[in-house]
Amino acid sequence: MSLAARLSGRPARTAAKAGTTASSSAPSVASASASGRGAAKSVRADMADHYFEIKTRIHDRLIDMIDLSLLDALGEADMRAEVARVAEGLLWEEFQNAPLNLAERKRMLSEIQDEVIGLGPLEPYIKDPTVNDILVNGYRQVYVERAGKLELTPARFKDDNHLRRIIDRIVSLVGRRIDESQPLVDARLLDGSRVNAIIPPLAIDGPSLSIRKFSKDPLETSDLIAFNSLTQPMAELMDGIVKARLNVVISGGTGSGKTTLLNCLSRSIPEDERIVTIEDAAELQLKQDHVVRLETRPANIEGRGEIGQRELVKNCLRMRPDRIILGEVRASEALDMLQAMNTGHDGSLTTVHANTPRDALMRLETMVSMAGLNLSPISMKRYISSAIEVIIQATRLVDGTRKVISIQEVTGMEGEMITMQEIFAFEQTNVSAEGKVEGYFTARGIRPRFAQKLERMGHTFPRDMFEVSPLAGRRG
Repeated sequence: MSLAARLSGRPARTAAKAGTTASSSAPSVASASASGRGAAKSVRADMADHYFEIKTRIHDRLIDMIDLSLLDALGEADMRAEVARVAEGLLWEEFQNAPLNLAERKRMLSEIQDEVIGLGPLEPYIKDPTVNDILVNGYRQVYVERAGKLELTPARFKDDNHLRRIIDRIVSLVGRRIDESQPLVDARLLDGSRVNAIIPPLAIDGPSLSIRKFSKDPLETSDLIAFNSLTQPMAELMDGIVKARLNVVISGGTGSGKTTLLNCLSRSIPEDERIVTIEDAAELQLKQDHVVRLETRPANIEGRGEIGQRELVKNCLRMRPDRIILGEVRASEALDMLQAMNTGHDGSLTTVHANTPRDALMRLETMVSMAGLNLSPISMKRYISSAIEVIIQATRLVDGTRKVISIQEVTGMEGEMITMQEIFAFEQTNVSAEGKVEGYFTARGIRPRFAQKLERMGHTFPRDMFEVSPLAGRRG
């Protein structure tokens, strides 16, 4: 009999007995129902705790018995086979009378393999290609995002210490650390997935972990068109923008697809150009050969040795780059990025957190002011309008879909305001009964000023491409 069956049988008999006794006093049905739910919840908790207790004891003995340094010399399949062999022997030797059926034993062996070799309860979701984000809110609660929607999973950790061990394993693989003196960290997995972890005392309810996964086979522009994230004319325009070496800012909120879009735009950079990328945690997946990837470094335990994005931007200017790609501008490095764009390093790409193109410009002004230079507001705006030529706005809509909702050209200054004109946009018309966003992509009837530059570079467009009408009948 399984663990679940044995434990669940006890409250069933108790409840039956209680029901017989209680019939004489005629309790309310609602009270009996509430009591039953409470008992069932308590049994499930006891069952889970007992399961974790057995697994923890086997895992601890396994670590004592196996030489992990020898395991590292094996391939993953051989490592898993060796761990399973030893763990199965321990399970039958010491817990042969444990109330576990065959399916539960197989599940436990698989989880022990993940504990020793992988990331424990998170390992199935790391391997699941449909999962985009893994969000751990304490040891009892693990959410994942699929198709833009969050869902609670049955996965859980034994306790806070168990979760801390997994976090330590992740950050140690990339030479980072997390402890009370540095209780938050940005890191990445070996496959490039981005990781953020935060622990007490900053995290009040226990350690928290967020993993942004990246596909081994990155999305291409054709995939975004198939997903109806943009249209073919929009893709052609963006391809021409990159090849014509215009400076581009991709704007959007968290999870809106900025990095995916940046990867797609980078495909249009010619193979014979030297590209330098600068990121806090390396996540760009460029396919060109001539790429130099730079990553920031946090301070050491003495609080020294930190190297931020601003220092890397300054250094990359001495590396003879044809293109500079800044993963995301967050602070004073915005000034150095704009200087690079204005001094011969055209065709640069970056992203910024903002809800609209106008907000993106305001954020750039704020970040430039963080550099500490005594620039007047009007001079700052002129500097930005001279450097940035195109802003592409990406958004995650209420149904979880991601779309390019606006492509705007920065046209200069009018008085004390930076002027822009919208080339393409997504117009939302409704939300269906199923919660799906309905709408269409359309041009705004404006031929961009940079169209002449694109044509001189060999990128010609149909005359009706910029006419005001839904494009090719594409519906959101």
